[in-house]
Amino acid sequence: MNVYTQAAVEIAILFVVTYSLLKLMRGTRGEGLLRGLATVVFLGLVALALVAKVIDLPRISALLQQFLPVSVIGVLIIFQPEIRWGLIRLGQTPFLKRFLRSESRVIEEIVKATRRMSEAKIGGLIALEQAVGIESYIEKGEPIDAEVNASLIETIFYPGSLLHDGALIIRNGRIVAAGCLFPLTDNPELSRRFGTRHRAGIGVTEESDAIAVIVSEETGAISVAHRGRLLPDVGPMGLERFLRENLATGEAKPEAPVVGREAGAGK
Repeated sequence: MNVYTQAAVEIAILFVVTYSLLKLMRGTRGEGLLRGLATVVFLGLVALALVAKVIDLPRISALLQQFLPVSVIGVLIIFQPEIRWGLIRLGQTPFLKRFLRSESRVIEEIVKATRRMSEAKIGGLIALEQAVGIESYIEKGEPIDAEVNASLIETIFYPGSLLHDGALIIRNGRIVAAGCLFPLTDNPELSRRFGTRHRAGIGVTEESDAIAVIVSEETGAISVAHRGRLLPDVGPMGLERFLRENLATGEAKPEAPVVGREAGAGK
């Protein structure tokens, strides 16, 4: 086996092992740890390579020349979600916007459902998974594989439904689970006027980059949580604007304080 064939086999083995590990850890807290570790290791290798070149360390330089190309492939695999979101940003150009029609339809259905739930004062919690997986919560809910549809969302959260007290999760434009339970935030700055549903919505966004949409069953107010921050009482138009901005770019811009304006938002 020549050197090139041996290198190709080694890279293929590393690819399979790394991909399998990431797939296994997807949606767990370990995924974030692995990403952080990959960043530190890769940056450390680059820095070591520069130092070895400057002060002339031939053996270390030779070793790094063999290892760095493989590490680049590993980093590309590990940070695949971030690369995907970078490509999605390109979709903001008029030429590529037609590829986002599916996403636009999902947003329209969510806004339609929450508007009608708000008018009827039907409580609800919808989480939209983004780059960081929330598989551990999906697995504990009731599995569903359906297109995002306003009528289906309203049916799930209709009082008396077996799933109405839990959260509904949307992944890749499809409803994948309902009746899911999220951890409650312990943020001391959050007003006591916000109850379990709001605290669960904030809680899941503290552990991932998911977007949580909350409808209060007491006031009908629509709120949004992202990256541990709560935007209270945004209304249907504010919700649509927020989703279009943040689902398209993966970047949140909520600067409002967690203490909201929504009185009596018990659930």
